[in-house]
Amino acid sequence: MSETITNSKRIAIQGGYGAFHEIAAINYFENEEIEIIPRNTFKDLFLALKQGLVDFGITAIENSIAGSILPNYSLMLESNLSIIGEIYLRIQQNLVALPGQRIENIQEVHSHPMAIMQCQRFFDDYPHIQLIDSVDTALCAREIIDKKLTGRAAISSKKAAMQYKLEIIAEGIETHKMNYTRFLILKGKNGNDLFSKVANKASITFALAHKIGCLSKVLSILSFYNINLAKIQSMPIIGKDWEYQFYVDVEIDDYPLYLQAIEAIKPFTSHLQVMGEYLKGKVVLE
Repeated sequence: MSETITNSKRIAIQGGYGAFHEIAAINYFENEEIEIIPRNTFKDLFLALKQGLVDFGITAIENSIAGSILPNYSLMLESNLSIIGEIYLRIQQNLVALPGQRIENIQEVHSHPMAIMQCQRFFDDYPHIQLIDSVDTALCAREIIDKKLTGRAAISSKKAAMQYKLEIIAEGIETHKMNYTRFLILKGKNGNDLFSKVANKASITFALAHKIGCLSKVLSILSFYNINLAKIQSMPIIGKDWEYQFYVDVEIDDYPLYLQAIEAIKPFTSHLQVMGEYLKGKVVLE
């Protein structure tokens, strides 16, 4: 009897089943057969991609309330993996606990620090609750059910609450309802390019050459070539005082013009790298 060959894509996510990363992956790879591969940390996720254990990975990179996830920029630069897509997910945070628990019973809430930051206003009204940082929203939910923990709650998605049979004791506790997280889709060692369409967005990174006014010149050149900057993020370069690595997302309306712009800024940068060219991401609800 011949073996069954499957064409399912193996997708690494940070966190457990029910995490927002899984929701984003399902929406991005809609109508495709996928296998979700949970990883506890972002570092583990990138390692799985580099080792060829998965085809693609999905990683949060910024949130409309809490801002950029800076360590993930460093992981992307170190890994040298390609960005092949993005997706924006509307985040609704929920307070979940064992069935029968009420908010007055809760002494501790464990969650990812970004999730806690997004819900700070809600917890200002409950000073008796201690907020404790952890690695992932869904994994915190899973720990409650695995250990049958009373007096503890987690911040998680509705999907995680259903996954682990927990009760939502407070729904939609995020401070601002326009709460979106941007996720990047990364190609692993064995992954294939997903689209043949011409890209309309790109992510590039560079350090500045040791010349006066280099950043202003780079920005002026991009403006001259009608390149719109969707985002610019800087991070200090470890071991080099007052030197910075820049991460820039640009929109592409004219691909040949975009290529000319990249060539034009090279003299004013060092270690210029195109991290990925891809289609602008759609916005989806949880």
